[in-house]
Amino acid sequence: MEPTLISDCLIHVFTFLPEGDLISASTVCKDWYDAANTPWLWRRLCLQRWTFCNLHVLGTEHMNNSWKMYFLRRCHLETKMGKGRTGGYTCKSLRGHTGSVVGLVYLQGNLAQNPDLRNSSATVCSASSDGTVRAWSIQNGELLWCTPVQDPLSNIITDEQRDVVVTADSTGLIKTWRGSTGQEVASFPAGSPHCTLLQYDVNDDWFLTVGTGGGSVCTLADSTLSKKSSVKVCDTFRVNILKVSPNKKWIVAGTKDNDDLSPKVIYTESLTTPSEDEDPLCRAVPVAGCSAAVFVPTQPARLAVVHQTVPSDNKALTVFDVSIKKSKYKSEIQVQQVESFPLSLNTWSSRVLLEAKDSNCLVLSCERELWVYSLKGALLANFKEHTMSIASICLDSFRVVTASQDLSLHVLTWKNDRDAGLTLESRYHLLGGSHTMSRGFTHVACDYTSIVASVEGTNGKDVLKAYFFTS
Repeated sequence: MEPTLISDCLIHVFTFLPEGDLISASTVCKDWYDAANTPWLWRRLCLQRWTFCNLHVLGTEHMNNSWKMYFLRRCHLETKMGKGRTGGYTCKSLRGHTGSVVGLVYLQGNLAQNPDLRNSSATVCSASSDGTVRAWSIQNGELLWCTPVQDPLSNIITDEQRDVVVTADSTGLIKTWRGSTGQEVASFPAGSPHCTLLQYDVNDDWFLTVGTGGGSVCTLADSTLSKKSSVKVCDTFRVNILKVSPNKKWIVAGTKDNDDLSPKVIYTESLTTPSEDEDPLCRAVPVAGCSAAVFVPTQPARLAVVHQTVPSDNKALTVFDVSIKKSKYKSEIQVQQVESFPLSLNTWSSRVLLEAKDSNCLVLSCERELWVYSLKGALLANFKEHTMSIASICLDSFRVVTASQDLSLHVLTWKNDRDAGLTLESRYHLLGGSHTMSRGFTHVACDYTSIVASVEGTNGKDVLKAYFFTS
């Protein structure tokens, strides 16, 4: 038999092998070694496991057998991230704030779609009641810059693509900062405390919608923060629910502070390019007492809402599709119910956190518990891994991290179950330090290779804990 034919037959047989068996087969003889190291085989394994792979992150020195190298390095990294064993990560304490941390966000993260397997230049920004924003290098644990002291801050978000940090302070002053230096770019007085911030792009134009403590949403444009519109959505109650749909056509705005009010869906174009002759196009979502809301990331405008039920006063989760119907003379918003199912939550607890993984997976937490539901209401998983309430959760394509007042982070990873489909698997806890110095975790954020969380200090000075995994 021709050597080429033998090689082709081996390669075909090797397509049925998992990576461990493929490595074992490569040790049999030279022909098997050559066949088992065929780049096509390892490229196939990579793309079966991950939707996107960038070989350039390995560097030019590893371009030979690069698909195999990429697969093994990334699997090794994910094994470390999945086990959380000592030696698999480094933990650094980031100190400097003299007040409580009110929010933390990645300014430059290591994305799962394009991870850097050699090193990470991830940067996290934290905002504090001490009136400063601080930018930190996760890998080195170093302070990169700090803004001048101002009024106590209440919120922070970032735009990674444009390298912009946005903050709101206790007086309602909105500011943008240059992410590379911390230099102030622009400011806008919203005139109301407790502002909620939402940044999005429409046709490459930059917008910032601000939910105020007085029940309005104010939309600002470009780097100058010029005001485009202002709409009243919930009387005198603060807007603390503010989300934009994946297709950027819809914004949901509402309050968690009143059980009689309904959240509203607003046509984004009405806010970004308002008409002088017409009121903004909006419609109330047909539920009241909203506790949490999220748009499903893989659908154009599918909205999931946790709300009170009538008359039992329990909580339910209802899913809606939002669309617009245009005729010759008018446009009308349509909010069509897709699914609705009851939740077994403590009705007295207002701290409900809701995230969506894909088109059929919702993650919900309340007090000490975490639930995973399908969109049809099937309970896929339930976890009671904390001894105190969950204060924050973060979610990405690899894992979910819950931060609790018991001073621990609980890490869970995604898995595909043959019967249940996509669900979560409990992995391990990361501890935040001594209970004599700290009260518990308050916020958490993660990228592909790191987790950062804020710890409430007993002395009023919060500390960031950064956990960094390397391959």
